[in-house]
Amino acid sequence: MNTPLAFPAGPDADTVVTVRGLTKSYDGRRVVDALDLDVHAGEVVGLIGANGAGKTTTVEILQGLRRADSGSVSVLGLDPVHDADRLRPQIGSQLQSSGLPDRLRVHEAIRLFAGPAATDADALLEQFGLAHRRRYPFAGMSGGERQRLFLVLALLNRPRLVILDELTQGLDPAARREVWTAVTTLRDIGTTVLLVTHELDECEALCDRVVAMRDGTVLDQGTPAELVARHAGTATICFSLPAGDETTVAAVLQEVNRLPGVQGVTRKDGRILIRGERRAIAHVGGWLVGRDEPVPADLSVEVPDLEDALLTLLEQTDLPTIGAAS
Repeated sequence: MNTPLAFPAGPDADTVVTVRGLTKSYDGRRVVDALDLDVHAGEVVGLIGANGAGKTTTVEILQGLRRADSGSVSVLGLDPVHDADRLRPQIGSQLQSSGLPDRLRVHEAIRLFAGPAATDADALLEQFGLAHRRRYPFAGMSGGERQRLFLVLALLNRPRLVILDELTQGLDPAARREVWTAVTTLRDIGTTVLLVTHELDECEALCDRVVAMRDGTVLDQGTPAELVARHAGTATICFSLPAGDETTVAAVLQEVNRLPGVQGVTRKDGRILIRGERRAIAHVGGWLVGRDEPVPADLSVEVPDLEDALLTLLEQTDLPTIGAAS
């Protein structure tokens, strides 16, 4: 691949998006409720939450596609509504409804979307693995190729912010991985990315920070690992030990319970059940390997993930909402 293209940071580069007290209602139902949100330059930020959390409405307001009822919104130092003409060339987007005419060829789409300050389209096509598809019609492209084309079009005019809404929805695993690689390329060239997704493994793989939303407000935010640590519970390690007298078994339980990160050890139906922090997995594994016994054949480990964290957050009805996700 060619050397990645560099995109300019421009003035006021530290904060790309600032939202305070954003509110939006439809037919009397509030879908965004006093939302505070910050996105900093060079970040890949994921917005997650159940359907109806207000994620898509929020990013549409950021692009000036919808008007807020109240609150303040600054994107690259501009008002998305009143400064739309100045802001639009600085934002690239791929929304849920993105599509192109079936017969439109890749090079024709490039020509259609390119603005006066467009970057080298050939270099972008090469960078995203589409140089050999220049004369392909949209209908003849695979799902992964189409999504990478949308990324090329989103980057064509050298935006400082790229907004991606359900980027990999409906794609097969191979196509998803292709698109993930493309988003990683965006991060590598310094582009700020706001990613709306239900695919939480996608967030764990791509995002520097995740903002969990419910009913139009921010519940919590942080790195994927931080949200997992705060809300997803403990890791679980299970295995059987050879039969022994109760004194030997009790000594084993006490020994395991003293390992770093272990929060509790129980015995059930002849199996040892250990709960603890993620680091406990390494320490228990080291302890098992260091014993004068074979490693148990039924050893199993369950590690909490971002999905567990989000489900816990959504179930906590009395959880106080967080202010600015900075």
